[in-house]
Amino acid sequence: MKTSLRDWVFSIPTLIAFGVSLVFYDIVGRVALLFGLRPFEWTMAALQRTLLGVFAISGVRFDVEGLERFSASGGYLFVSNHQSMYDVPIFGGILIRNFPKYVAKRSLARGIPSISLNLRRGGNALIDRGERTQAMAAISQMAAECQSRDVSAVIFPEGTRSRDGSLGEYRVGGVAALMEGAPDLEIIPTVVDGSWKVFLNNMLPVPFGTHVRVAFGEPIRRGVDQDPEAVLEQCRKWAAETLVRWNEGSGTTA
Repeated sequence: MKTSLRDWVFSIPTLIAFGVSLVFYDIVGRVALLFGLRPFEWTMAALQRTLLGVFAISGVRFDVEGLERFSASGGYLFVSNHQSMYDVPIFGGILIRNFPKYVAKRSLARGIPSISLNLRRGGNALIDRGERTQAMAAISQMAAECQSRDVSAVIFPEGTRSRDGSLGEYRVGGVAALMEGAPDLEIIPTVVDGSWKVFLNNMLPVPFGTHVRVAFGEPIRRGVDQDPEAVLEQCRKWAAETLVRWNEGSGTTA
């Protein structure tokens, strides 16, 4: 994807606003923690909604489908493909009152204003990819806490970000751990497309006018002895079909 002068012109204020937002909400978040987890969650929700506005400076726009399929508050397990770091503020900025939690590498919990603070103190699962037992236990514990507090969890079962928007294979381990930890929370198949373009150049620059789409599928109700592999395949099949519908003829498919 070629860059243009317009990309650079709008990326400069985007980068400045991005950095200022992270520092500002890091300070506010530390104060909010003095009053408990829920004020901190509202602060981080405000951060993620703010970041959507920050990228709008570079003309990034997004469409959302399927919000009517589930409650605007409460706990769910969202199973989604993963295209870029922009996916996180998309979920957090859209699902404000669901307070989504994430699975993240432990290394991200240090050194990044606001983001590291949220990962450490916001009820997320921090994992070491080389330690499967630790990772599954952390994900299951996060899911149990989500169910107990009636908040949501997001998992990206591809295990890594797509560099070109194509859909990778889904790995069952993390989803199985989520389902075990939160046996009562419905599962929402989710798909994101176009966010890979936002961070294609690591924000240097942000391609102006990127169109991002998000869709939420019908909730999968929970049952006894539910097979995680079957659930995962259902989520991936729905995501693949949605991507084909969106991108037919554009070259970005499963």
